[in-house]
Amino acid sequence: MKKWMIGWIAMMLVAALAGCSASEDPKDNTAKTSSDDQTGTLRIAMGSPGEGLIKVWEEIGKEFESQHASISVEFSFQDDDTYQTIGLPNLLSGKNAPDLYFEWAGQRLQNRVTDGYAADITEQLQTSGLKNMFAEGTFNGMVIDGKTYMIPTAGDVTNVIFYDKKVFSDLGLQPPATWEEFLAVCEKIKQAGMTPLVIGNSDLWTAGNWIAHIISRVVGEDAYSEALQLKQPFNSPDFVKAYGYVQELWDKGYINDNITAVSDSEADMLFLNGSGAMHPIGSWLVPTAVKETPDLELGYFNTPAMPDGKGNQESVIGVLNGMVVNKNSKLIDEAVEFMKLYSSAESSKKLSDAGAVPITKDGIDKTTTLPLSLELNDLMENAPVLVSPPDTGYSIEVANALNMATSEVIGGAKSPEDALAELETTISPLK
Repeated sequence: MKKWMIGWIAMMLVAALAGCSASEDPKDNTAKTSSDDQTGTLRIAMGSPGEGLIKVWEEIGKEFESQHASISVEFSFQDDDTYQTIGLPNLLSGKNAPDLYFEWAGQRLQNRVTDGYAADITEQLQTSGLKNMFAEGTFNGMVIDGKTYMIPTAGDVTNVIFYDKKVFSDLGLQPPATWEEFLAVCEKIKQAGMTPLVIGNSDLWTAGNWIAHIISRVVGEDAYSEALQLKQPFNSPDFVKAYGYVQELWDKGYINDNITAVSDSEADMLFLNGSGAMHPIGSWLVPTAVKETPDLELGYFNTPAMPDGKGNQESVIGVLNGMVVNKNSKLIDEAVEFMKLYSSAESSKKLSDAGAVPITKDGIDKTTTLPLSLELNDLMENAPVLVSPPDTGYSIEVANALNMATSEVIGGAKSPEDALAELETTISPLK
């Protein structure tokens, strides 16, 4: 998934560097904190957020240095895909590891905790006052066994189903709450001579996100996560059942025929220009819609409840990300202090001016932020379960294989059984 980088979270991704303070055994469960007279280099790892935001990060770093005369701040930026796959693991296991690094909430954070590279910062968040700078739901997926391991920086709902309110009104339709109601809505739209769903899946992640949410609703969040971690097979009756619902959308003609040839941005414009009544995509569509089609009455609804689904039927698929303090750092307190400065109202203003949307209480300007964007932010913060998309929460190789299987089913190329069998063959070398 790429578009999340330009919506709510056009912000961070973390870097390549020569670290400073992680020579201790990562399995050591004793957290190291600093003293008041600690000296050294606070190394921060992130991918490239763009020139404008790099400048802001560096400004915040210089301000931090002015407040801590004995500490220097060092940034290093790495290609996003490299960082996500091999970059961060190599950094953390190297001689000079980062003190503070970017990661996604959910399973990827869980892996860092398990491997001994994430500090429990529950107490520091409380005593520093940093926790109070965020709404409670902002820490979704960042608390494990009652302990907090991440400082939030940004987030996106990566899929809801946007719809044209005028089309729904003209046809007497209401946003569906169940899958059965959703199919009925699709059929009525089709009978009216319109394409019910417009999707651009040439890059695989677009449909991959939405269908991953459907899968998690059907098989359960644990089974979904375990399959993506290769702890259980994908080719199971529950996954076949989930893909069966996807196949039904294609078989009944509810999806644009060119789904696998159209890009996500092309599908955005097809929907906004009236070529379809509904469009499953992430929260970044909202500002695009306002800019390109200001007269469009845009609405949205979450993925409908699946029949006899084993997952939480009110879950939301999205990404929350943030910065993790390395458990083996000698500058744990300083890392938290840096993030408090980063999360301040003054820093948030600089970040906003550079194109980011900070996730702190002061970072979201409710007077200027689009109402629909605020609603989607609330949807994510209040989600009872936040499901991670395949390609931000898990191994890229496994995610790509799952997204390919999804593409084959939703585009009518393979049956659920055949697509899942091919998926198992593809990932077998990774096991």
